[in-house]
Amino acid sequence: MASNSPTLLWFRNDLRLTDNPALAAAVERGHPIIPVFIWAPEEEGSWRPGEASNWWLHSSLSALAKELERRGSQLIIRQGPAATVLHQLSVESAAGSVFWNRRYEPAVIARDSKLKAELKKSGIEAESFNSALLFEPWTIQNASGLPFRVFTPFWKACLSKAFVQAAPDAPEKLQGPMTWPQNMALAELELEPCIDWASGLRDTWQPGENGAQQELQRFQAAALNDYPVGRDKPGLKGTSRLSPHLHFGEISPGQIWRALKQGQPSAASDAYLRQLGWREFAHHVLYHFPHSPQQALRPEFAAFPWKTDEQSLRAWTLGKTGYPLVDAGMRELWHTGWMHNRVRMVAASFLVKHLLTGWQEGAAWFWDTLVDANLANNTMGWQWVAGCGADAAPYFRIFNPVIQGEKFDPTGSYVRRWVPELAALPDEWLHKPWKAPASLLAKAGIELGVTYPSPIVDHDQARARALAALSGMRVKYNTPARQPMTSGL
Repeated sequence: MASNSPTLLWFRNDLRLTDNPALAAAVERGHPIIPVFIWAPEEEGSWRPGEASNWWLHSSLSALAKELERRGSQLIIRQGPAATVLHQLSVESAAGSVFWNRRYEPAVIARDSKLKAELKKSGIEAESFNSALLFEPWTIQNASGLPFRVFTPFWKACLSKAFVQAAPDAPEKLQGPMTWPQNMALAELELEPCIDWASGLRDTWQPGENGAQQELQRFQAAALNDYPVGRDKPGLKGTSRLSPHLHFGEISPGQIWRALKQGQPSAASDAYLRQLGWREFAHHVLYHFPHSPQQALRPEFAAFPWKTDEQSLRAWTLGKTGYPLVDAGMRELWHTGWMHNRVRMVAASFLVKHLLTGWQEGAAWFWDTLVDANLANNTMGWQWVAGCGADAAPYFRIFNPVIQGEKFDPTGSYVRRWVPELAALPDEWLHKPWKAPASLLAKAGIELGVTYPSPIVDHDQARARALAALSGMRVKYNTPARQPMTSGL
């Protein structure tokens, strides 16, 4: 190994220069650094990135490349199996080391473990670091030395430990090699859609590290103080909207933690940081239960009588269920690649409980359409709603989309934005247009079944059917019943 052999800095879902442990270690090594991104979606197992994720990735890589250029460096882009590409690059550049930040998806863990062993066998230093989590999954155990399946004791155990220390700020300059390896243009990866459906995404988001910092600053200045209440109101910008930036590693959870912990502690900041805890818990569960993206954690749900109906599933994906809050959420998702968290719960509950469609169908749709599609979060969210995962909401808790709309979107600002054909209805009828007087519907220019669909299922009937399906599953598995709620939430 040459005394000044370059370090290959392999970027993945850590597309930032600040608080980047792999970058900091490469700088500390003191050798030239070659930043690399490898496009190898076939190595993601069954979860190749969806279309919305690909759009974000293109923009984020473009932003990262510009920041590297400002520092006298460049981003080398390659396509192909990671092991093959890294070995090729190590030969081309005489690199003596490869540094990267860890990921936690089962297929990626298997690939990375094999790759690290192969690099070391070839005489190349290979080191990985934690940049994505406050606590890595294997560092938190219950009193029996087992993984947690309930959030509250998990988070209590986390809070009893010291957090990972911050890595240095982004360097002003990066030392490059005497000769750069051959590069390929970002456009050659064909991450952007051939037919431009992404205008809504472009209008909504600024991918990249600078965009993440701006979103954090907006949240702290305009929404944090009201977060405990504002986070449940989809008509407001009451959440951080940092989830896609976190997924692509444009900001670290440690950066957010430190930013919100500065100054006096508050109930609002603690409430938000608890949500970061749920993100940690999702990764904990995925790591310890790698089958969970396909299979329910509660084995009895393997016998649940899901009844996927393609016509109803399509109505749900298009935002044409006849339930305004559900439809607003699904249309927001299609237009912006994101959906407010409260509405995600209602829309997901509607699919698995009102329509009895398997949660895997919903997870797959969200995976393709969300810009924050993260395997750990997506899996936990859907299993939580379906009642079959870790610390999940019980299946019999069935959200009533009308009551949810009236409670969390009382003035209808959210529904009116995303379901404009209902905009002229008074607040009283906005979340249940099928009950509005015919004269009001006519005055508002609404013809149910024509300009806006009638409900594809009746809430009370759907709820009774779901509870009957649950009872049948319990009889088969002889599981004890829990007292159902008397009304939808």
